[in-house]
Amino acid sequence: MSSNAVVHVIGTGTIGEPLIGLLTSMKDHLGIDEVTFHKRTPLLTDRSKVKDLIRRGAKLCTDDPAVKGFQDLGMEPTFETVEALKRASVVIDCTPSGVGTSNKNEYYEKFTSDTLGFIAQGSEFGFGKPYARGVNDHSLVRGEDQFIQVVSCNTHNLSVLLETLALDDGGPANLVDGRFVCMRRANDISQDGGFVPAPQVGTHNDARFGTHHARDAWHLFKTLGYDLNIFSSAIKLNSQYMHTIFFDIKVKNPTDKDKLLEKIQANDRVAITYKTSANAVFSYGRDHGHFGRILNTTVLPVTSLTVRNDNEVIGYCFTPQDGNSLLSSVSAATWLLYPDDYEDRIQCLKDFFTDEV
Repeated sequence: MSSNAVVHVIGTGTIGEPLIGLLTSMKDHLGIDEVTFHKRTPLLTDRSKVKDLIRRGAKLCTDDPAVKGFQDLGMEPTFETVEALKRASVVIDCTPSGVGTSNKNEYYEKFTSDTLGFIAQGSEFGFGKPYARGVNDHSLVRGEDQFIQVVSCNTHNLSVLLETLALDDGGPANLVDGRFVCMRRANDISQDGGFVPAPQVGTHNDARFGTHHARDAWHLFKTLGYDLNIFSSAIKLNSQYMHTIFFDIKVKNPTDKDKLLEKIQANDRVAITYKTSANAVFSYGRDHGHFGRILNTTVLPVTSLTVRNDNEVIGYCFTPQDGNSLLSSVSAATWLLYPDDYEDRIQCLKDFFTDEV
């Protein structure tokens, strides 16, 4: 590990690219000396992206056999893969599903004595302690939590809904039941593949939780000692804009819409909106967000929120996919670097939050 604070990002996809950009632009505030990133394959179509990240101050790293390919395309790697890992204080893995766990077994576990910590994204269940900024920060243990899994964007959303609409009024005992339907976008606008021509229903592979969204949220809250009764379903829609979640949360303590709106507006990770379409919310993020991302954990349309029989909270919300994962990734990395004052350091990200979309 270098004597400097070096954050190394692996992958330049929908999370990796904006994460590298965020780290380079905020590195002085966060106390980061250097940002490096690994890209495996030299592609002409990705050259503009890579060169812009280098222009921002990040340093390209790749495998030895790929160095010449990058050079032939006008991109100059600074470090080789293993050298970059050896120099890193913190590694953030943003690779496709399954690769992060494979990287842990092949690489990361060999560097545990030289690296402060390793962070993977939502698809890597079991990689390490589940984490979502603002939900379970107090569960992080210095010297123990060297591997951290930032939960998926929809799991972030479920978690902040549970926290704000149920747990903030009496703790876990106030939650009777939480049901969620995750209406997922087909693919990102940057991706050519994976689009579906019509709604495609998911399967309930988990008898207790339905889909991984509720399962992962349960494990997230379990780090706080909670055992929540939650269940999720998923459907993929033929849209490229935003994930949308329908929620039905039953609570013990009587509540009403005004009381809930007070709690929502007191939580800076929840943005409200009077827009009702995903495209309109997405457009706001494109125009006003960091790399087009809203860093709030969720965006809740006020007009969709209702309370049935004083104890059943129903509504819809939009997931700022990638955005909430970016926030938690930066927060986790800063905690690994500076566990005593990371809260103060990450306040530099508040400018990327919004109260209303």
